Amino acid sequence: MAEPVCFYFDPICPWCYQSARWARRLAELGEVELSWGLFSLEMQNAGTEPEEMARAHARSASALRTVVVVRDHGGAAAVGAFYAALGRRVHEQGQDLDAVETLEASLVDAGLDVALLEQATSDPSTLERVGDEHRALCERTRSFGVPTIVLDGGDGPAIFGPVISEVPDDADAVELWHHVRWLARYGNFSELKRDRSSAPDLESVRRAHR
Repeated sequence: MAEPVCFYFDPICPWCYQSARWARRLAELGEVELSWGLFSLEMQNAGTEPEEMARAHARSASALRTVVVVRDHGGAAAVGAFYAALGRRVHEQGQDLDAVETLEASLVDAGLDVALLEQATSDPSTLERVGDEHRALCERTRSFGVPTIVLDGGDGPAIFGPVISEVPDDADAVELWHHVRWLARYGNFSELKRDRSSAPDLESVRRAHR
């Protein structure tokens, strides 16, 4: 039986995008049932990071607000489709996350109405809801970054990661999930980390280093 999982994301992060692609494949394989939660790196790191990084993280604001309206309109499936479309444009094609054209095109790619963008950005409550969702996660689980996976459909234990450079093949994808799930449920476990050996092969990453 597929395990209900809530995947928290900020669309600016290429590592999170790669992990989301892995999670979507797990859903296709019947391992998980995905819902999507919002995490704001801008809010999480406010006042503690270099100005250049802060500006980069702020570029997610309109996208996150749009996700709020997309979810109201079409539920988890619509959010997943929009995030997938947006990620392709931003991370694989190198388009600007905060450009109206990118957001509108991503809505179209996901089969959604472009009017949702105007609805999201003209309603101040969408910004409040992003903040409320972000803070609720951090207060309950002490989460600090993306990707964050929360078991039991968002009500269970949370774990940061996995941080992966590339999407693994199906066998490794499932094996990785089984280990991540076990660690998330093992209350005695806190941290396991090593240096990143390679960056994702994504246009957004290449563009950032030019």
